Amino acid sequence: MPRWVGRCPECQAWGSIAAVGEPSVAALRLAPGPVTSAAVPIADVDAEAATARSTGVPELDRVLGGGLIPGAVVLLAGEPGVGKSTLLLEAAARFATPETPALLVTGEESAAQVRLRAARTGALAPALYLAAETDLAAVLAHVDAVQPGLLVVDSVQTLAAGDVDGAAGGITQVRAVAATLIALAKQRGLSTILVGHVTKDGGIAGPRLLEHVVDVVLQFEGERHSTLRLVRAVKNRYGATDEIGCFEMSDAGIRGLPDPSGLFLSRRPEPVAGTCVTVTLEGRRPLLAEVQALVAASPLAAPRRGTSGLDAARVAMVLAVLERRGRVPLASRDVYTATVGGVRLAEPGVDLAVALAVASAAADRALPPDLVAVGEVGLAGDLRPVASISRRLAEAARLGFTRALVPAGLAPESTSRSAASGGSARGPTTSGSALRIREVTDLGQALMALGSVR
Repeated sequence: MPRWVGRCPECQAWGSIAAVGEPSVAALRLAPGPVTSAAVPIADVDAEAATARSTGVPELDRVLGGGLIPGAVVLLAGEPGVGKSTLLLEAAARFATPETPALLVTGEESAAQVRLRAARTGALAPALYLAAETDLAAVLAHVDAVQPGLLVVDSVQTLAAGDVDGAAGGITQVRAVAATLIALAKQRGLSTILVGHVTKDGGIAGPRLLEHVVDVVLQFEGERHSTLRLVRAVKNRYGATDEIGCFEMSDAGIRGLPDPSGLFLSRRPEPVAGTCVTVTLEGRRPLLAEVQALVAASPLAAPRRGTSGLDAARVAMVLAVLERRGRVPLASRDVYTATVGGVRLAEPGVDLAVALAVASAAADRALPPDLVAVGEVGLAGDLRPVASISRRLAEAARLGFTRALVPAGLAPESTSRSAASGGSARGPTTSGSALRIREVTDLGQALMALGSVR
């Protein structure tokens, strides 16, 4: 806001500054410019140009929504060493054909190192081209020379543009490199996959703008001590974001797991106390997983509570409800809970399985081996509804389980109902398998239905 100044700050003269009126802002005038292509009715747009093409990896296609769209830009992020480069090397090798070759640009490894991995995993495809570059201009030259149908950049943080200030991996460089590669993909209809680093908090490194401008954002997850790998979509302009792809990492590479439930179940000749099977949802896919519990007398004033693969805060809540509402004595005992196969169960639908596994371990009485338990436990001891119960029960029946314990009112409508002690039992599910479903209203009723000691 203008104000009076008596003395000039430059020449120190008094009375030499005169007031001048504010300039008027002229109306903004825009002249029409050239257009890239004429606007057409939306019904006349050729949809064949956006037809997805399979990557050759069915589990990756599932997450992408059917495959790669020409011109689509995919960002794949994950922890170091989780297997991002191995997965994309296999996908590029299967995608590549003499008509549409694939170009893999590596900025983190030498070409010889990638060649050794390709030989080990069986990804030596004749139409797969490899270039070790960190300069963006050189990458564009490789694209002009190869004319690929798929471009894989591993990783976007290692590339740098010569005319942009800053070191490779900086915010300015990542923004400029990503903008150039996205413009190239849209102009040529080139499917592009960018590998992204993650921060120590698990977020994608670089500017947040990177996640907004790409078409698909995939998160590659996995534990170092487990062979299981999960790919889930965080953003997908061409498909759903509630699909996941399951993979198994081995010395021979990475392979898809269309039916991964067997990884999370123990196989033993006789049932053991302290185990309970549940059905969790990973995206749209139901997975059977086993929860294990160990309850032992504690020599400490404050008993230990250990968890592996489960939410520690939620397990602590379930233990408190189990002791207060289920009358299971746990105050002077150590309680350890874990999952099988390295799977992480974070959804509330596994609460009932955790409670039954702990109660089974405390009573030293094994649960039926053909039982699955699904349900959320409330603080009042009540069992709350869970999503997609029909899909979960159908998966349990497919894998040979014959009994299920669920919250009341959640069993499929098409099943027959008959009265039973401690709840209501239902007959076969819609899948045709003989799965007897028992509905219970609270945790105490569930313990009584299984004959557990309260």
